[in-house]
Order: sequence, then C-alpha cells, then structure tokens
Amino acid sequence: MTYTIRYTNEALEDFDRLYDYLVVFDVALADRAYEALQQAIKLLESFPFSCRKVSTENALLRELVVPFGGSGYVVLFRIDSNDVVTVAAVRHQREDDYH
Repeated sequence: MTYTIRYTNEALEDFDRLYDYLVVFDVALADRAYEALQQAIKLLESFPFSCRKVSTENALLRELVVPFGGSGYVVLFRIDSNDVVTVAAVRHQREDDYH
C-alpha cells in the first residue's frame, strides 16, 4: 500500500523557517537539510506505522526522527486514512516542543 503525503500550512511554514535559518550560514547545508527531510518523509509513503507513537491516547499521531549532523529533526504526522498521511509540523530537535 502506498500512502499519499499531505502537508499542513504550518508544516510548510516550518520547512521555510528551518531553511531560512540555515541558509544564513551555508546554502549547501540548508539544501542538504531540506533534502534529508524530504528523503526521510518518503518513508511515510510505505511505512508510517513504523514510526513512534506520540501518545498512548492516539495511535495515529506519530513522529519521525530525521538524523542530521549532531542532532536532527522531528516530523510530527498523523495517519488520516488507509491511504493518506498528513505532516503537521517539523522541528529541529533542539527547538521547543511542538505538541
């Protein structure tokens, strides 16, 4: 089964914010971080249930950890149906929590 990946407006804004932060320091680094996130999110097309649950109350709300450099990113997503996954937020692991 293949899942369609959708993005909330907030998640798209997160991508822009994270890219804008890195591009000030190094354009190539910002591009690599964006590519790492996109490649990791492709996993959700086939295996969204392999990611860890965010809470015990909602088994369909999950997070994907994306290693990058000395830390990485966390992608919050929900499994909406048998064929749709929605990315709700993206944060660097050193940012404040997004829950």
